[in-house]
Amino acid sequence: MKNYILTLFLIVLFSCGGDSKKDSNLSQKKKTISNKDFQTSAEDGGYGFEKISNGLGFDTYEWSEKVDKTFFGDPKAVKGGNLNYIHSLFPRTMRVLGQNSSQVLNNRTIMSLCYEGLLGQHPATLEFAPRLASHWKISKDKTTFEFRINPDARWWDGMPVTSADVIATWDLRMDETILSPAEQITYGKFERPIAKSKYIVSVKAKSVNWRNFLYFSTMVLHPNHILKDLDGTAFLEEYAFSVIPGTGPYILEDKNIKNQESYTLERRSDYWNADSPFNKYKYNFDKIKVSVVKDNDALQFEKFKKGEQDIYNVQRSRRWVEETDFKATKKGWIKKQRVYSEKPAGTSGYYFNMRQWPFNDKRIRYAFCYLYDRQKMNKEMYYNEYGMMNSLYSGSVYENKDNNPFEYNPTEAKKLLKEAGYIERNTNGWLVHSETGKILSFEIVIQKTSAYMVTPVQQMLKEYGIDMQIKFMDYNTMIKNVNARNFNVCLLAYSGLIYPNPEGSLRSTLADQNDNNNVWGFKSDRVDNLLDEYDICFDQKRRVEIIREVDGIFSDVHPIAFSISRNYSRMMWWDKFGYPDWMFSRYVGEYWDALYYWWYDKDKDTELKQSIENGKSLPLKPIDMKYWPDYLAKNS
Repeated sequence: MKNYILTLFLIVLFSCGGDSKKDSNLSQKKKTISNKDFQTSAEDGGYGFEKISNGLGFDTYEWSEKVDKTFFGDPKAVKGGNLNYIHSLFPRTMRVLGQNSSQVLNNRTIMSLCYEGLLGQHPATLEFAPRLASHWKISKDKTTFEFRINPDARWWDGMPVTSADVIATWDLRMDETILSPAEQITYGKFERPIAKSKYIVSVKAKSVNWRNFLYFSTMVLHPNHILKDLDGTAFLEEYAFSVIPGTGPYILEDKNIKNQESYTLERRSDYWNADSPFNKYKYNFDKIKVSVVKDNDALQFEKFKKGEQDIYNVQRSRRWVEETDFKATKKGWIKKQRVYSEKPAGTSGYYFNMRQWPFNDKRIRYAFCYLYDRQKMNKEMYYNEYGMMNSLYSGSVYENKDNNPFEYNPTEAKKLLKEAGYIERNTNGWLVHSETGKILSFEIVIQKTSAYMVTPVQQMLKEYGIDMQIKFMDYNTMIKNVNARNFNVCLLAYSGLIYPNPEGSLRSTLADQNDNNNVWGFKSDRVDNLLDEYDICFDQKRRVEIIREVDGIFSDVHPIAFSISRNYSRMMWWDKFGYPDWMFSRYVGEYWDALYYWWYDKDKDTELKQSIENGKSLPLKPIDMKYWPDYLAKNS
């Protein structure tokens, strides 16, 4: 295996499919799996390619029982049973590409269970591993990549996966009418892929970039036999609430999508790669149902306690400390643990819209941050469960330690407000600009479930004459406004990456465009130059230096009032499941790993029901689960 190993936080997960038309039914559209293709020669990627691949310069990942252990799933896993989960949001679209497809949790669930890329990555080592492609080749100048697609790979409607699907997916991502400009930035770095044969596809990068192979190889594919009849606009409309066919282990049919209520994924009995050692012990549930309880975290928690939800991710510290020691947890019927991992912290806080007043003034942004007493909130509201976030890359090697931590400092805040022209208050106590007479008043739109976090900040600002008005709105509408840049300040959180990709959120060309992650309108010529250097830098030490400088520039501009962070997940679940010793994978470390690696244990479920009926206790678990920290200590 060559050493051209790169990584991404979203260790690109695995896949499934859906209906090809909104009104179609699986029983009507389902086709018999195509016969094996014995006509294509081994040289063109057909059967027998494995025997000649080395001579052609192709690499692959050789499975090792000793090395890979249970990282791709536990051999004790069994198929069957259902998993029920409740989410606070219904997807803005069932698509995983195009406008409104960036809602992380729902998008990840559908994408990882319904679609596949050419390659995946090892959950523990991050080496590349086969997915739709069994072999790959990188040119000496690191600009041209070739992939051999497994001739057994099938879309859920029975059609074979071919080079044409790779080309069609690239074409779709490059279509500006899908209203997702970051796609064109990422995939515009490549020339149009070329089909060298039915199963061998080649792509050439326009310039050397250490991330090119990673992004292209893990790009989830869509079927050419459907895309060939659609342009970007038609794709957005046709699959807004219908799932285009995929290749992975689960299928999401139209009949199982109940708008604003739930969607149910069903495990495919004909998944083309079910017996692969990379998949054999994964994707174990027959059905995964995601129900929706909007803006009512208390109701969601009550439904979990009643058994209407199988697993529960505890976000609120007060709930974790004060509300999770009830009869079912004391008896061990519900398990409760903090699961530690190496997942990146991500970025969370108050995102300022620097395109418009008042946050186009750096002094106002700084004053907000100096009055936002995170330390007090952590102590009084969050039981000191968190650390302070002062960087886009908090807690990682990329964090610039010289960033201003913006500790609570009302004296400095008042000084900045005065410099900005806000000296006197009106009869209602609000600061008024000395020249324009304009009140320092702005609006933040939030979900009702976020009120407990935002109201204290509102009071902190009010004490010093700043009027932050809270308006409640459902998440989908809020994000629609954010993507249209129709907001003053918003409360958001982004997941983190193992290897940062600041281009999609900091590139100046995105600042004045809608529907991308440059939420703030951030522009910097120096950062643009650093991003260009970052793309072509194969020296990890220098890449760290580049990102630290980017982080420092961003912090100085300060488009975010950073929030708080923690490096573990707080999980609860009914004790009827089996799972690998590590519970959640090394770099994901979140509850959605349960969808891929856990399984329903009939014997445990029977014991659980009998214990509840008889009032019998089950064994308790230590509160802290530290498999990955221990693993790192042993292998460092």
